[in-house]
Amino acid sequence: MKNNIRVERAIKNITQAELAGLIDVSRQTINTIESNKYVPSTILALKIARVFKKPVEEIFMLEEGD
Repeated sequence: MKNNIRVERAIKNITQAELAGLIDVSRQTINTIESNKYVPSTILALKIARVFKKPVEEIFMLEEGD
């Protein structure tokens, strides 16, 4: 699964730490999700989507083989 969190953060002009604070996780968690090293839980994905005011499908995309 890939995501465009980095792009959405740039549009909203917030840091990884700021996003992490908004959804109550560590900055490292945001970093690992952005780097596609960690797939977030459904709840975490929904919280991230809510911050950006977009549907989950616009933040997270399935890749071939997922």
